[in-house]
Amino acid sequence: MDRKRVLRNPVFIVSSLFLSVLVILGAIMPEAFGEVAGMLFDFTTNNFGWFYLLAVFVIILFLIGLAFSRYGSIRLGKDNQEPEFPFFTWIGMLFSAGFGAGLVFWGVAEPMSHFFNTPFLGIGQETEEAARVAMGYSFFHWGISQWSVFAMVGLVIGFLQFKQQKDGLVSTALEPIAGKRKGVKNTIDSFAVISTVMGVATSLGLGVLQMSGGLDAVFGTGNSGGIQLGIIIAVFIAYMLSSTTGLNKGIRFLSNLNLGLALGLLLFTFFAGPTVFILESFTLGIGDYLNNFISYSLRLEPYKEGNWVRDWTIFYWAWAIAWSPFVGAFVARVSQGRTIREYIFGVMVVPPAIACLWIAVFGGTALWNDLQHGTGIASAVNEDLTQALFLTFDHLPFSTILSVLAILLIFTFLVTSADSATYILASMTSFGSLNPPLFTKIIWGVLVSAIAAVLLYTGGLEALQTASLISALPFAVVLILLIFAIVKLLQFDQIPIKKAELRRFKRLEKEAKKDN
Repeated sequence: MDRKRVLRNPVFIVSSLFLSVLVILGAIMPEAFGEVAGMLFDFTTNNFGWFYLLAVFVIILFLIGLAFSRYGSIRLGKDNQEPEFPFFTWIGMLFSAGFGAGLVFWGVAEPMSHFFNTPFLGIGQETEEAARVAMGYSFFHWGISQWSVFAMVGLVIGFLQFKQQKDGLVSTALEPIAGKRKGVKNTIDSFAVISTVMGVATSLGLGVLQMSGGLDAVFGTGNSGGIQLGIIIAVFIAYMLSSTTGLNKGIRFLSNLNLGLALGLLLFTFFAGPTVFILESFTLGIGDYLNNFISYSLRLEPYKEGNWVRDWTIFYWAWAIAWSPFVGAFVARVSQGRTIREYIFGVMVVPPAIACLWIAVFGGTALWNDLQHGTGIASAVNEDLTQALFLTFDHLPFSTILSVLAILLIFTFLVTSADSATYILASMTSFGSLNPPLFTKIIWGVLVSAIAAVLLYTGGLEALQTASLISALPFAVVLILLIFAIVKLLQFDQIPIKKAELRRFKRLEKEAKKDN
């Protein structure tokens, strides 16, 4: 791809300039930046929280219906093409890109937060009932709802790239609805890029907060802004080095390393912790999740004052929407050769199941210690979310080793997510090229790191949540439009003939020849 052509791309110019201005304003006017962000946060959540919930629920229903329809047999690629990556590697890439450091951060912090500050009035704080609700609600937040958003974007992009041999830009996917005017297409792609940067910066910032908390817990380094900035710089250097090796080497190696480390920590905690309690709470949590899925999906608080749904469910959905262009594009890139049915069920079932198991193992271990031994993990987490995982390790054998491995896991997750994001952002601003130039990866790597640093500097966790909520709003509209776009695209595609039907046609043909 010609560098001069990329530099003349309006999407690259507008999105990079807009984000650069945000970085500069946040750095020189942090208080004003924080106040404006707070006003936008209140406006977005108070007026459009309902829209986030409805949009995600509609997407889930559409994808399930599509998977069971006759279009489910269409392959994201040529009709006889085999999947590009083995199943284990594919799942590892999905898991690393879609959850990453976010799940490590919230895997203990969320259930313990719900255990301490319950989602419903009338449920006692730190009771057995609170523990049960905490687990079920955590499963809901990390279940198919988040992944339906990623799957929706990835499905459209994968279909365009590998089935119709077009670029994977969001604007191209919306051509059946929005048309081919350059101004409209550039606006859509610019929104997608800005939303992606904000979503990735949120995930990077969360990981940095937890890594800083872990270093403080293990080595007593303190949890200062200087430490956090140092972690961001280290992650930046690592993912820039990784990005030079390409998708099949750097990201693939890191994804497998992440999955290996994650499974190692998971299995050790499972057997060293309260194994039976984990299995029972996992089973009960799945049942509660399925039983309450519709009511949780559409839950708001219009009849009383309350911010719980806003601070949790709406934030999660906005976060997922914000970085869905990145995760969706990456999921599409690694899903070449799979059928739509296999793709939807693989993306919407396997990673969420792993996430629920992760929460049951680590969150369940923390809950059990508080319920049985009064260890006070929940109250400590209420004071500092970043310490959640490491406080849990304090009640397991080899706690220091576990904490060091967890810090390494968070670091590799951050590198993988940022590495994948710079590749996707570079592709989105290089006219959808599957081999974008290195200099664009470097530019987006710098901007993502800078945005994360500014958000941490101006408001920490609240600023990260605000960035996701605000940037997700315009792209939530795009997601709904993508449903209509993919329906139009599929209507003009030839559905493969099933083997059973082919055999029946051949048999009928032979019988017809005999009759003649």
